[in-house]
Amino acid sequence: MTSGAPPGYLSPDLSRVGPFPPGSTLHGSTRDSMSSTWYIAYVVLAGAALIQGLLLIVQAWEHRRYTRSCLRTHHRYGATGRAMVIAPCKGADIELEGHLRALLRQDYGDYEVTFVVESADDPACAVVRRVMAEHPRAAVRLLVAGKATDCGQKVHNLRAATARIPRGIEYLAFADSDAGSRPQWLRLALARLVRRNRGATTGYRWFIPERPSLANHLLYSINSNIVSLWTANSHYLLWGGSWALTRDTFDALGLHAAWAGTLSDDLVASRVLRRARRPVRFEPTCMMASPIDYTFRGMFQFLRRQYLIGRYYAPGWWLFALLAATLRNLIWPLTLVAVASGALSGTPPPWLSVALAGATYLAGVVRAWLVQDLVRIHFPERCQSMRTAQRFDVWCWPLAGTVHWFALVSSAFGRHTTWRGIRYRLFRGGGVAMEQRDEEPAPAVLRRAA
Repeated sequence: MTSGAPPGYLSPDLSRVGPFPPGSTLHGSTRDSMSSTWYIAYVVLAGAALIQGLLLIVQAWEHRRYTRSCLRTHHRYGATGRAMVIAPCKGADIELEGHLRALLRQDYGDYEVTFVVESADDPACAVVRRVMAEHPRAAVRLLVAGKATDCGQKVHNLRAATARIPRGIEYLAFADSDAGSRPQWLRLALARLVRRNRGATTGYRWFIPERPSLANHLLYSINSNIVSLWTANSHYLLWGGSWALTRDTFDALGLHAAWAGTLSDDLVASRVLRRARRPVRFEPTCMMASPIDYTFRGMFQFLRRQYLIGRYYAPGWWLFALLAATLRNLIWPLTLVAVASGALSGTPPPWLSVALAGATYLAGVVRAWLVQDLVRIHFPERCQSMRTAQRFDVWCWPLAGTVHWFALVSSAFGRHTTWRGIRYRLFRGGGVAMEQRDEEPAPAVLRRAA
């Protein structure tokens, strides 16, 4: 009994008191505090996603401004000297014959073309020979590189083509067989290489859907978003389907040796250029039209392969892409939770969450509109046929972003990928082992499964 307490009064043992009753004031305060903390976290994330969307608008605007500037000033620079164009080929790509024919019709006066195939049985071989027969006066050759054993087949083809570069070659240019070039492509790819300390120039691809399918539109939208990230300074990154450098730079960097035992030609070249501090100049005038017709499975496999290779050869950029995509896609499920919570409790008001998500969506619409406006600049002849794909990117970009995020997440697991019928295993540092080869020749069909 406590001194001074009334008779029969027992002092409460506060140490044994459990949780406060649900209806108590303290319990309600705790619940409100947790709710407020959660919503503050949501507002911070939503605000970050909105800021990201606004920065992407700025980036798209800069890409558009830079593209127009290059189109106005490309005549100020010019290269002279013999160039060698190397085009690795495998399988029957969509519009392959037209793409190869375009490489033999460049308006640069002094150049030669080397088409490289894995074997004489490759379906691309017959197409190459037919195009060569149409251009008997062109300086062109067909090189059979043989099957790769310790690196990617494309890398093997490139190493075979650059093993003995003919004397007198001053520039090297590389083009993929699944992308189409314009007559001025080579001239513009070489034009700015005459500037001092230039490492390389690069273009990029613009996917052209062959038919209005969901898979094609998703891939088109995802690629359009990536296109807008390329500006004057591409941070040493280049795309292997459209790039060029001087022969002196190629030899000085030891790129032929750097490719040995690797899977990625462009990311390895980017890494070598970055280490040598030789900047890469993005040339929007060298944009390539790349027709696509994928199944949904093939589209997803393509995306996963691209990012899996990036994870091994450019881990910093891969991680940045994963975090950025996660932030951008996290806003949608969190908004649903915030709206449901606000509708049930009344605080915070649901309209605030909807407003944040709506502003983020509109920022994406503006970004997409700026990028899609480039179609009439790069490919005015295709504007009408690409109208549906353009509208999909403008209005359905969150769906494309979600698929993009899933592809990034899936690339975080595993180390196997299949590329052009060959299964590879990647190792830390970029080493590669070939595990399985599809001996059957690729069918000449439009739709691609992988």
